[in-house]
Amino acid sequence: MLTLDNLLPGHSGKIAKVQEVGQEDVVSRRLKELGFIPGAVVKILAVGPFGRDPIALRVGASRFALRRSEARRVTMESQDAPSNGLDEKESAAL
Repeated sequence: MLTLDNLLPGHSGKIAKVQEVGQEDVVSRRLKELGFIPGAVVKILAVGPFGRDPIALRVGASRFALRRSEARRVTMESQDAPSNGLDEKESAAL
């Protein structure tokens, strides 16, 4: 099982599910509210120093930074080949 915290910068994948821990899981509920829903595409933009926290990522048009413990709750359906992590507008701005 591949989870979001295992993706490397430049990789993307589709979300299969957000794992819930208990009935009143505030973290999984908040992730779902932010767009971490089955079928959504996530792209890893960067990771913290030495491959640690935080993980910078994009879901749809929004960017987020998650702790690895939060990203570990997101199960991925598939993974795409790496790219530079930037879309055309972001690449042009450089």
